Order: sequence, then structure tokens, then C-alpha cells
Amino acid sequence: MAKEASNGSTKPPPTPSPLRNAKFFQANMRILVTGGAGFIGSHLVDRLMENEKNEVIVADNYFTGSKDNLKKWIGHPRFELIRHDVTEPLLVEVDQIYHLACPASPIFYKYNPVKTIKTNVIGTLNMLGLAKRVGARILLTSTSEVYGDPLVHPQNESYWGNVNPIGVRSCYDEGKRVAETLMFDYHRQHGIEIRIARIFNTYGPRMNIDDGRVVSNFIAQALRGESLTVQSPGTQTRSFCYVSDMVDGLIRLMEGENTGPINIGNPGEFTMLELAETVKELINPSVEIIMVENTPDDPRQRKPDITKAKELLGWEPKIKLRDGLPLMEDDFRTRLGVPKK
Repeated sequence: MAKEASNGSTKPPPTPSPLRNAKFFQANMRILVTGGAGFIGSHLVDRLMENEKNEVIVADNYFTGSKDNLKKWIGHPRFELIRHDVTEPLLVEVDQIYHLACPASPIFYKYNPVKTIKTNVIGTLNMLGLAKRVGARILLTSTSEVYGDPLVHPQNESYWGNVNPIGVRSCYDEGKRVAETLMFDYHRQHGIEIRIARIFNTYGPRMNIDDGRVVSNFIAQALRGESLTVQSPGTQTRSFCYVSDMVDGLIRLMEGENTGPINIGNPGEFTMLELAETVKELINPSVEIIMVENTPDDPRQRKPDITKAKELLGWEPKIKLRDGLPLMEDDFRTRLGVPKK
């Protein structure tokens, strides 16, 4: 039975297929990953596929994702890939939904802000509708952007944020805030089992090389021998979590008993200048670092308070920035065709 809890939900969640309770049939766990051809999504799929009890279905429209990220699973009997846009309903029978579909880089969401807000709002509504129909548990990857340009540092989950509702990034920030609202409303009204992860900056292999995010920018620039462009003033901070740590956090949240929201990120905080210096030192000491103009609404500070993740999920990141960057460098070298000297 559903717990009558602080979330106010009284309805028990619907049960999936009767096969789950059949005596002689051990059903596999069927898992849908929206946005599974993307950067974090494809690493999540790798981890889920390692468990032989999982069947994984990926739905992706390839707006920012790539089939290439999933090539090792295509044709595998426990894997299916559907070209699908989540702004349209999807009819599949699944037990769990990891809802990652959404452009997550300013270059993409500013290119098509209306599409971004549709993905966040209509896409999340469609996935919640699916969860309700088939009795699936659903996890939303929300974002640290829900905190906006925070007036509290570091940010914990009880902070409501400082967000501009009409800025150039609002399609993403406010879109994810509405997605969180929808998740809790479906949970309270229909008893849907929900999980919300607020994920902070993540980096690693398979990031889009030209996605405009700072780690991929710096690594690509260093490999091409270009100047590293630090947006002024260079003192703004970010916290970078390696993708394998992130995936581990998402799976723990999905498998655990807490709805969230829970911050998942690395509390190690770096200024943009420090990051540029580190990339220069590790990859190409001969490049210059130059200052360029900043984009509007760029948050000054970003650092997760991960007390909840530690206490409730037993999770904290293991990989330090200095250890993660070289792993990403190798992947970028291969894709850019820049051999190590």
C-alpha cells in the first residue's frame, strides 16, 4: 500500500502486468529510457544492460543524441531502440521509466526554446500518462538550473530558487520546474511512484563536442590548439560530476524508497579560470586562456549540497576532476582524429 506521507498521496500505485506475481514465470524488468541515445542516457543504458534481468527500451528523437552512443547494443535481444519524440504519446509496457529526454545544453535549448519547453512539459505529461496506465515507477532527471542564480550556497533541496521566468534560459529552467510540479501532482493525485533527481554539471565521454558546455568546450579547444575561452569574469563556479558517478546516483534513486527531489552532483567547486588552467595543464600547456563576454542569466555559483544523497542513497561521487578529464580527453581525441603526440 502507498504510505500516507508528507507528500499527501493516498492512492496505491497501479500494479503492472499480472506476470509479476505469476508462480512459474520470472519476468524481466522492462525499463524505458527516454533520451537514451544522449550523453548521460547512453551511459545509463550501458549500466542497465549489464544486468541480465533488464530489458531496455530507448526512445529518442536524435535532436541532441546519437545512435552511435548505443551501437554496441543495437541488435541485442534485450534491447530496443525507437525513434520517438516524447511530445507525442508512447504506448509501451514497462515497469520503470527513466525520463531523461530534453536538450540540456544552452546552445540547443536556445536554438529551439519552444521545442525545449514542449519536451519538458508535454513530454513529461506523456511519460506520466504512460506511468499511470501501466503502473510504472518514473524517474525525472531535473536539473540544478531549477535553483536559477542561487542566493543560497551551496544549494540544498529545500531552496526554492531564484529564477528569471522570461530569460533566454527560462525554457529549460522553468520547463524543468514545471516538470517537477507535474511529477508531484501525478504522485499525489494518482499514486504514481515518482523519483526526482536534480542533476548538476556532468562530464565524460560521449558529450557533444560542440555543445557549448564548458568542459567539452575547453577540451575541444585544447585539442585543436585554440585559445580556451573563459566567459568573464571567470570567477563563476561550477561543480563537475563524472558520468559513471551520476549514473550510479540515478539508479540508486530509482531503486530506493525516496521520491526526492535529491541533488546528485559533485560538491567539488571550481571557478571557470581554475577549470581552464587544469585543462591547459593536463591536455595542452601551449594554449592561451582568453576572456570573452558572458551569456545572460549565467549563474555565479553552482554547488550541490549532497547531504540527502549521502544519507538516503548512500551515494557520493568517487571520481575527481583531475582523474575524469583524461578519460574524456581520450574519447574526444578519437572523435576529433587528434592523436596523442
